[in-house]
Amino acid sequence: MQRTFFDTDHEAYREVLREFLTREVEPHYERWETDRLIDRSAWLAAGRSGIIGLAVPEAYGGSGVTDYRFRNVVSEEIARTATTSFGGGIATHDDVVIPYVLMLGTEEQKQRWLPGMAAGELIGAIAMTEPGTGSDLQGIKTTAVRDGDDWIVNGQKTFISNGIHSDLVIVVARTDPSAGSKGFSLLVVERGMPGFSRGRKLHKVGLAGQDTAELVFEDVRVPTNNLLGTEGSGFIHLMENLPLERMSIAVIAIAAAKAAYQWTRDYVFERKAFGKPIGDLQNTRFALAEMLTEIEVTESHIDRCVLALNAGELTAVDASKGKWWASELQKRVVDRCVQLHGGYGYMMEYPIGRAYVDSRIQTIYGGTTEIMKEIIGREIAAASA
Repeated sequence: MQRTFFDTDHEAYREVLREFLTREVEPHYERWETDRLIDRSAWLAAGRSGIIGLAVPEAYGGSGVTDYRFRNVVSEEIARTATTSFGGGIATHDDVVIPYVLMLGTEEQKQRWLPGMAAGELIGAIAMTEPGTGSDLQGIKTTAVRDGDDWIVNGQKTFISNGIHSDLVIVVARTDPSAGSKGFSLLVVERGMPGFSRGRKLHKVGLAGQDTAELVFEDVRVPTNNLLGTEGSGFIHLMENLPLERMSIAVIAIAAAKAAYQWTRDYVFERKAFGKPIGDLQNTRFALAEMLTEIEVTESHIDRCVLALNAGELTAVDASKGKWWASELQKRVVDRCVQLHGGYGYMMEYPIGRAYVDSRIQTIYGGTTEIMKEIIGREIAAASA
């Protein structure tokens, strides 16, 4: 079935992206994976080429592109080149952090932060997870106490994407211990603020080059004009942005599954066993048929969700459906593709080996599969009451 999701502008942007990845990312990617850190120069190059900050309005130095299909193109080309760590960092920056500033920032905050974020000069992160809390955000212990024109922030965060490179960190902190879910606020902590430090650069199973770190806040004075959104509405603000974050993961997942399938389809008709290509074996053909069907059916659904996102109609429940299904599909497809590669599939010199270790986190971050099902199940129960 012919896919009609993209138009000529998207395909022209794809060519720009391919040239950028060939020039600025692929020659350095193996070193970044070994160093467990992507060069900041790659962020600056991405800013110059219009690869990041797409949704930032032109008045603040961005492209002013709100059509998420352009971010689809980024995800597909990064998956095709197996440069997932680079893609993970910019997804956090573009699909999580920048939208918070666009949605909640004051005019002064937008002028102060967005130009640097669009240029790749300021790298963003969001700090929710703590050593003792995962999906249960109500267990957050990081505190922010008002002191004159400042908030005094104390606490620790972990598993923070872009944690090492981050210049701006949106910190979820408890600002009113007695207010329950209405006692949390979002504060932007900036690089260089006294008391803000980085802990370990965490050694992950996959996505080696994408820096993930522990962050420590010890009596950090954060000016009141770094409050993002409304005091006490931190949870509400998080819920408002979750559909985009989860759709970002779903788009990355289907792009990765498709790339893994395409590498494997090509491989099985080149690799011979028992005197003929293994693609001529019935078991292989059945596996390819099953994967292709699941990918195309899922891709059609995710495309529909992206169009709903563009129209401002994507619900949190529909985003949850897309996120858990696409990420679980990615895991299944990549695993089967490794099997069809045989021993070579277990070698990191093959893109499928890298895709195997990079795919495992997809069903965990952004809300686990179990949490996604709980969100969907609650709506079903509410509708049945």
